[in-house]
Amino acid sequence: MPAFSYEALDQQGRKKQGVLEADTERQIRQMLREQGLFPVSVESAGDQEKGISSQRKSIFQRRVSTHDLALITRQLATLVAAALPIEQALLAVAEQTDRPRLKRMLMSVRSKVVEGYSLAEGMRDFPAIFDDLYCAMVASGEKSGHLDEVLNRLADYTEQRQALKSQITQAAVYPLVLTLVAMGVVGFLLAVVVPQVIEQFDDIGQELPLVTRILIGVSEWLQSYGLYLLIGLTLAFMLWLRLLKNEKFRYQVDKRLLYMPFIGTIVRSVNTSRFARTLSILTASAVPLLEGLRITASVLGNLRMREVVEDAADRVREGTSLRAALGPSKLFPPMMLHMIASGEKSGELEQMLRRCADNQDTEFAATVNISLKIFEPLLIVVMAVVVLFIVLAIILPILALNQLAGM
Repeated sequence: MPAFSYEALDQQGRKKQGVLEADTERQIRQMLREQGLFPVSVESAGDQEKGISSQRKSIFQRRVSTHDLALITRQLATLVAAALPIEQALLAVAEQTDRPRLKRMLMSVRSKVVEGYSLAEGMRDFPAIFDDLYCAMVASGEKSGHLDEVLNRLADYTEQRQALKSQITQAAVYPLVLTLVAMGVVGFLLAVVVPQVIEQFDDIGQELPLVTRILIGVSEWLQSYGLYLLIGLTLAFMLWLRLLKNEKFRYQVDKRLLYMPFIGTIVRSVNTSRFARTLSILTASAVPLLEGLRITASVLGNLRMREVVEDAADRVREGTSLRAALGPSKLFPPMMLHMIASGEKSGELEQMLRRCADNQDTEFAATVNISLKIFEPLLIVVMAVVVLFIVLAIILPILALNQLAGM
């Protein structure tokens, strides 16, 4: 039975929203009138959600969070493990959630299941929420009869991926915020505070110290061109973001990032961890290796590494081992390649890939912690040097005046 999303007004004129099941929109309107509600709009939940998913995403548009996706996946796994039919499990999870978008989506998927489609086919209608990895694993779980185990693995994977994303955000945002705050403070001192102090030296009658003259020059330059500099940096940043939308340009950027000192190590570590974790969970869910490599390539953030995995899939299709297919790129750690080779020989590829992912996550976390611990005192030292420069530039003329007054 199809699900419909509705908006209606009660007798006091207050808006009501929800999801109901019926054969037609007309039945939904009749049901609402029987409840004392005046229907304003009735629309198929699936069509409405697809419309939302196909719209261009804006910064302020609410999306399905990783936490919500992991939660509904875990709830579905629990209900399926309790031998509850899929359509009833979906209904129970939909009634449990207080997120309107999730409710519409779940009811739409349930409608497809009731019509005779598989759960994976119903989920494929919502690619913005359920990606290829998710749908492939669900399809494999349905075929193997271990859907509850697959859903639990998916929930674990989603939570681990969110944890890694949080580490990446911390590694990128925290230093950036500290740097911007430090630059803002220095800019304020040079553009606002220093000119008021320097005015006192206009009538000194003697040549100012070199440090003071440099400070005055920097301060006057910021007052004259600081706004243009800010506008220029903003436009350059917007242009950079626009250029990154071009796949060829982004490919070249991603390729160079892999070989940059320090940054390249982090980028390779993050992508190799994601590769190992994703392929591990797909292999454990009985997804064929070739399909698993294709899906794994699609979740990698670096386009160059994505190309390497796609090329490796082609070589595996021709009969090459996974270890031999990945080796020539020199982008994957030798330890990972040896563990993959061992897993292929012993038939424990999934366990070896999981260990590789755990090792990469541990190394990445250690690198982030060490980098942040080094960056903070380094930024403090740089700020101290800048402040010392400003203080010296102000104090030296005062000391010179005191010496003249003493003479």
